[in-house]
Amino acid sequence: MSGHSPDEGQDPNFDSEFEELLDSSFNYTPPRRGEIRNAIILQIDEREIIVDMGAKQDGIVPSSDIQRLDQSVLDSLEVGAEVPVYVMQPRDQDDNLIVSINMGFQQYDWDRARELLGSDDVVTVVVTGHNRGGILVKWNRLEGFIPSSHLVSMGGDQRDSWDQLRDQELVVKVIEVDQDRRRLIFSEREAQKEWRAQQKARLLAELHEGDVISGKVTGLRDFGAFVNLGGADGLIHVSELAWHRVDHPRDVLSVGEEIDVYVLNLDRETNRIALSRKRLLNDPWEDADERYHEGQLVEGTVTNVVDFGAFVALDNGLEGLLHLSEMGDGSLKEPHSYVKKGDRLSLRISRLEPEKRRVGFTQRWGTELPESMQGLQKDSEPSSTEETSAELESDTSVEAGESPAADEDALVDAVTTHDDEETSQTTDDAIDDSSSDDSPSEEATDEANAE
Repeated sequence: MSGHSPDEGQDPNFDSEFEELLDSSFNYTPPRRGEIRNAIILQIDEREIIVDMGAKQDGIVPSSDIQRLDQSVLDSLEVGAEVPVYVMQPRDQDDNLIVSINMGFQQYDWDRARELLGSDDVVTVVVTGHNRGGILVKWNRLEGFIPSSHLVSMGGDQRDSWDQLRDQELVVKVIEVDQDRRRLIFSEREAQKEWRAQQKARLLAELHEGDVISGKVTGLRDFGAFVNLGGADGLIHVSELAWHRVDHPRDVLSVGEEIDVYVLNLDRETNRIALSRKRLLNDPWEDADERYHEGQLVEGTVTNVVDFGAFVALDNGLEGLLHLSEMGDGSLKEPHSYVKKGDRLSLRISRLEPEKRRVGFTQRWGTELPESMQGLQKDSEPSSTEETSAELESDTSVEAGESPAADEDALVDAVTTHDDEETSQTTDDAIDDSSSDDSPSEEATDEANAE
């Protein structure tokens, strides 16, 4: 008769599994109030949800917490799904473990908000209301606040229009996170800065010099016009607006106008885009010698009045100088009482130099055609260059004290150079100033209003 030992027939892994189970019971950490744990949904009822948290008892999500969940979240819950839960009461009066799915998701949002605080990312929030200090918003499952000094929509300080923002989505940037005080502050102004910088970087990567692109005029300054190219602004310098002299961009453009522009220069180091409008217009000098001749009667618009005369642009953009000595009968002492910007004048071409891109005008030769030549102006063109030159030399001889042609050229060059240098010196600073019209944030006021 053979004997059997007590361990005969026993699973050899039993002892090791029992030891692991015993060790785990000693290492078991019970749920603590305020702790976030991942749990598996075991059962979903109308009044409660049962979850397995890996604890000695299952967790219960009460109906009050279920009601706080968004409908989209509720629809996504199913048995077997893993969800974060927040331990509200490790043991209530009935010895139940009470947890919250809503607060579990909120903790994820707080963690994400802290990550966003240290990044350049922007998020979308929904406006839920407002108080005297700013706009109340909701982001995921958290309530937040946008101080009025950080609001761009509806003019920021136009509180009467804030009601129109309700239920609208705004793109914002996280600027303050304090979970203990349940304080989450956003800035629409900072988000727009960041978004513009990102859009400009994208445009600079996609655009090439020489491209033609459509845009909308967003701002007019003395030095030029800003054009939005789809999220980022480029600058048309005043000298690139038209072939003729432009005193102010508003003379040729208006805010909100849709225009085509030529990409003149891309500076990827400073993120600046230089544009041109005139490069897409016909250069009036290309066929000036075919369309015009010295002595021809023309009409033009005064574009600028200076001490020594007036600049006049013809309808096709050709611009030249009507010197003070060539105005009227030549006896004027100053031009401002005789002409002003915008005036339409009849005058004759006294000098035409397409190779130098210069044209001079006069009114001293008479601006009325003889009746026999009305409508036959083209027939009055001299038959030869020699005859024309001789007539001009005899007709345009100047008296003592009048400015000769050489002095006139020097004056034109001087005023043009002066205007361009003065404009270019201020352009870079002006671009930086105009790209950030941000009002300084009043942190103390914002904090009080938010609370």
